Amino acid sequence: MLAVHFDKPGGPEKLYLKEVAKPTPEEGEVLLKVAASALNRADLLQRRGQYAPPPGASSILGLEASGHVAELGPGCQGHWKPGDAAMALLPGGGQAQYVTVPEGLLMPIPAGLSLSQAAAIPETWLTAFQLLHFLGKVQAGDFVLIHAGSSGVGTAAIQLTRMAGAIPLVTAGSQHKLQMAEKLGAAAGFNYKEEDFSEATLKFTKGAGANLILDCIGGSYWEKNVNCLALDGRWILYGLMGGANISGPLLSKLLFKRGSLITSLLRSRDKKYKQMLVKTFTEQVLPHFSSEDPQRLLPVVDRVYPVAEVQEAHIYMETNSNVGKIVLKLP
Repeated sequence: MLAVHFDKPGGPEKLYLKEVAKPTPEEGEVLLKVAASALNRADLLQRRGQYAPPPGASSILGLEASGHVAELGPGCQGHWKPGDAAMALLPGGGQAQYVTVPEGLLMPIPAGLSLSQAAAIPETWLTAFQLLHFLGKVQAGDFVLIHAGSSGVGTAAIQLTRMAGAIPLVTAGSQHKLQMAEKLGAAAGFNYKEEDFSEATLKFTKGAGANLILDCIGGSYWEKNVNCLALDGRWILYGLMGGANISGPLLSKLLFKRGSLITSLLRSRDKKYKQMLVKTFTEQVLPHFSSEDPQRLLPVVDRVYPVAEVQEAHIYMETNSNVGKIVLKLP
């Protein structure tokens, strides 16, 4: 089969398509013939040599994919049959023509969605869902500050925050991105290049601050995050796009707010946790992607590239221009 490959870490020019062995499903696994796979920041980090896959996971890039069931491994429970359309959460391996998946990490594709749209759901929406509900314990009426509001996770988090009866506020770096976020349901958006988002958050919340902050930026935002965190607020860190280093009185400021700093990575979670997350999401959220639902949820896809143009897709993601997901189509 063909798979996205790089021989040694570096820039997008290191990526190419390589003929590799097709995987064989093991006990309780399904072989998925991949139609599409979405890009994630983790793919860029792995390509640069900064984010190794978890032990036992495929070294091929790709944390989410959609396609059709090709084969069932031994011991499968009979939930799936060859030819079924499905999308999958993966620790790696999605950017190839075939990938093996534990059957508990497969989800049906909601009616009315294309395979490219479906590929933009698993990693992104499951991340946003667990940040809000499992970790953030979001409540109706909470103010939720979502950094990178036009990213894949950001666009999912806006819609899931609304569905929970909470109030999404976002940061982004352009007027176009803020307008897109507001179309998806953000109550307010702050351009971090032009204003202090912590002051804007405090102004919008009449001094109360954000009950929940979803933060993929890290170091460079710590002080503003703590400044606009509500009393007893939860600040959830799930990325370090703004660096890992902190200089200053973070702990005393956080203590003064009685704030919680919670960290999360989904990729390295064990199979049992992921299966429980997938099951809960499938039951509680997936039905709302149906075109019949009056408050329909929608994955936001910015661009679709043929997998042969994977270098261009990485270059585009590194410009931070995308609103929503970048998807690769497999032949």
